Amino acid sequence: MNVLLVHAHPEPHSFCAAMRDRAIATLEGAGHVVTVSDLYAMRFDPVAKAEDFHDRCDPGHLVYALEQRHAFETGTLAPDIAAEVEKLMAAELLLLSFPLWWFSVPAILKGWIDRVLLSGPFYGGRRFYDRGGLAGRRALCLIAAGSRAHMLAEGGIHGPLEGMLKHLLQGTLGYVGYAVLPPFVAWHVPYVDEATRGAMLDALDRYLQALDRLEPLPMPSLDRFDREMRPLPNADAIAGEPRAAARSSNRGLPAGGTRAKPSAR
Repeated sequence: MNVLLVHAHPEPHSFCAAMRDRAIATLEGAGHVVTVSDLYAMRFDPVAKAEDFHDRCDPGHLVYALEQRHAFETGTLAPDIAAEVEKLMAAELLLLSFPLWWFSVPAILKGWIDRVLLSGPFYGGRRFYDRGGLAGRRALCLIAAGSRAHMLAEGGIHGPLEGMLKHLLQGTLGYVGYAVLPPFVAWHVPYVDEATRGAMLDALDRYLQALDRLEPLPMPSLDRFDREMRPLPNADAIAGEPRAAARSSNRGLPAGGTRAKPSAR
């Protein structure tokens, strides 16, 4: 299996980087081919701009999605975007590795999403969710969080993590067609001891070894909607809300309760 791992953390010695390295070792050890885009190390430009397109279809007014389509069709994307698109199109599994910042992704990863998930080949018109351009492939987020697990669970102070990340899990990854696996989360990372961090990395090994047994998060199906995206009469309940607590995810990982010397966030 071809895997693309997109890593977004500014500190090379962070626990997030340790998860990246363990994921690479585990997947390659199982015979998979892993390509890595380390966004900070690459100095990836996250800013969507007119210069992303070398042959504009409308030089007078920038509609970014329309220019993406034109540039893809004419082979005139900026080279850094074209390189990432090529990696993405070759990958059967996409891994996003990042720290949870403000219940979201770092800005550099959001910029990668904006610039690389092109309108045209990956989505557009009625080509989204189960008809998206990346349908038939899988995506998984590897997340390092400062919070404790119970804070981002059903009934917790913040509510379920999957609800906080709906914009990413459904609105981005699911939207372009991926079967989105429950995220792997390392909890309370800056405040736990090395033994707990080691146990988290071992749990990541087991998680990645069980990929084929993980049930994807439910996503909407266009089969249940008419051409104007209204629910069809007598259609089943719309499957659009990611699981509240991802029953097959790693909610039970040791979160640690002792404050040790913080690792890099």
